[in-house]
Amino acid sequence: MYKSIVNYIKSIYIQTEGFIPLHEPRFRGNEKKYLNECIDSTFVSSVGKFVDLFEQKIAEFTGAKYAVAAVNGTAALHIALQLAGVKQDDEVITQPLTFIATANAITYTGAKPVFIDVDKDTMGLSPEKLRAFLEEKTTNKSGETYNKLTNKKISAVVPMHTFGHPAKIEEIKQICDEYNIALIEDAAESLGSFYKDKHTGTFGLIGTLSFNGNKTITTGGGGMIITDNEKLAKLAKHLTTQAKVPHKWNYEHDYIGYNYRLTNLAAALGVSQMEQLSAIIKSKRELAIKYKAFFTNTDIKFFEEPTDSQSNYWLNAVLLKNREERDKFLQYTNENGVMTRPIWELMNRLPMFKDCQVENIENSEWLTDRVVNIPSSVV
Repeated sequence: MYKSIVNYIKSIYIQTEGFIPLHEPRFRGNEKKYLNECIDSTFVSSVGKFVDLFEQKIAEFTGAKYAVAAVNGTAALHIALQLAGVKQDDEVITQPLTFIATANAITYTGAKPVFIDVDKDTMGLSPEKLRAFLEEKTTNKSGETYNKLTNKKISAVVPMHTFGHPAKIEEIKQICDEYNIALIEDAAESLGSFYKDKHTGTFGLIGTLSFNGNKTITTGGGGMIITDNEKLAKLAKHLTTQAKVPHKWNYEHDYIGYNYRLTNLAAALGVSQMEQLSAIIKSKRELAIKYKAFFTNTDIKFFEEPTDSQSNYWLNAVLLKNREERDKFLQYTNENGVMTRPIWELMNRLPMFKDCQVENIENSEWLTDRVVNIPSSVV
């Protein structure tokens, strides 16, 4: 069976020799033209028309009122957490089944992650498990939520839209509002994904996107903060530019700032990629339809977009029967010219986060033993 899968994937990419990567970028538009224009302008750093235009295009596409470009998705999430008021010794609820950047960004603020389980049908934070934890394990003090076990303030919830599949984000937002906890969406993987016709990253106080080399669109490296809050958007731009007070010649700074702004060069790529985004999403969804039809005739389950969702299918995923079968599949495909990868190791199993509070995460454990990503580049 594995041989037929390898042959099918090779047929999709019309490639019988060489190695088929998991997700490689496609540059089929104005990338070179805009890069040359950027170089000719000499504005290649964090100031230039392409940065402004890229922010504008992201805001328009997602429906957010404001977008602030950052050097990468991790930096964007770090700033988003600070903007939401996360402080040293606070706690932030997130999911253990995520890329490490989510947990790292929380740690950058001096806060500590608390790991709550995901739903099997979304691979994103479970609103049911979130509510159960908040009802049973927290208490209200002067309108704020505190962990009964640690007596630490829970200042934010950070769900992640795994592989572009939206979490049940509307339900999560309702819970966060009830408990007066800031909702920050890690939408790094979900540009072009919608939940109940609303773009991911726009439900919470702030959302963040990533444009790493393997994302749906890429700027080589890059991220974006999106929000409807004008004050937070202005502060985000200020903090990511070393918190420099505007002046014609003086160097004055009024916060601890960061060198987190995206370069005009990178944004030039982003503008061209945004011009192609609709076609990219269309191609990726068509690829998912092909995979779904193919795997219907196998013992391997193809992971489909959740109910009420429209996914960008950033990385297509399949579910094997168990960890042993998963490992056999990974070995065979990678040895036969098709790159496949397991889902991430659970955050609570990593040495940096082994002391973090973790609730019952049976769904996360079940998924991490079975999920494998298969080639998902635009055909």
